[in-house]
Amino acid sequence: MLVPGRATDYPEGVQATVRSFDETTRSGTVFLDDGTVLEFGAPAFDAGPLRLLRTGQRVNLVSAGGRITYITLSTFPVPDA
Repeated sequence: MLVPGRATDYPEGVQATVRSFDETTRSGTVFLDDGTVLEFGAPAFDAGPLRLLRTGQRVNLVSAGGRITYITLSTFPVPDA
């Protein structure tokens, strides 16, 4: 059973690897480098400039209030807090 970690347990701007992405719901999951799985929803995906994500892509994450609020490719900048 998937028990995702809380995004607030990690520093801002942390990098991760895409584990899954659903184009229909615009949500998915990522692996942190320590193996922790985090979920992100459509609001986090829609906040960034991306059209889709592929399994294995490296991404930057921004979190607030226990949720991932922004996700983008690791080569793209993240917004200032």
